[in-house]
Amino acid sequence: MSYDEKNAWVYAVVAIGGYAGYLAVILGRAQGVPLTTVAYVMPMILAVSAATAASIVGHIVIAAAWPKEAGRTDQRDKEIHRHGEYVGGMVLAVGVLVPLGLAMAEIDYFWIANAIYLAFVLSALCGTTVKLVTYRRGF
Repeated sequence: MSYDEKNAWVYAVVAIGGYAGYLAVILGRAQGVPLTTVAYVMPMILAVSAATAASIVGHIVIAAAWPKEAGRTDQRDKEIHRHGEYVGGMVLAVGVLVPLGLAMAEIDYFWIANAIYLAFVLSALCGTTVKLVTYRRGF
């Protein structure tokens, strides 16, 4: 497994874990009240911040565990990264249409913010999944 593939795994796990943690907090707070009344801003900020920090720590741990591989990237790694980022970008481009439509329809901020967060998470997961599948099966 290459250095970049290990980092892709970290990114996937962190994206899933961060969003799952956020959903657990929000759904836990929503017992008996409408979702739109739940305080979501601070949990969302904390989830994004914690995911960013966990991703950085994960990359540092991988670099420390495999120092000879750290920073080594060949042409295949570059192409896989480019392909995964392209797919992730396309998912994000389509995904932001939902919050845009919600904003135009003047829907509650809760739904707009959560749709944006979900679009970013789906973009990260799709791009990373493409990278991991490509590492395993090739182009």
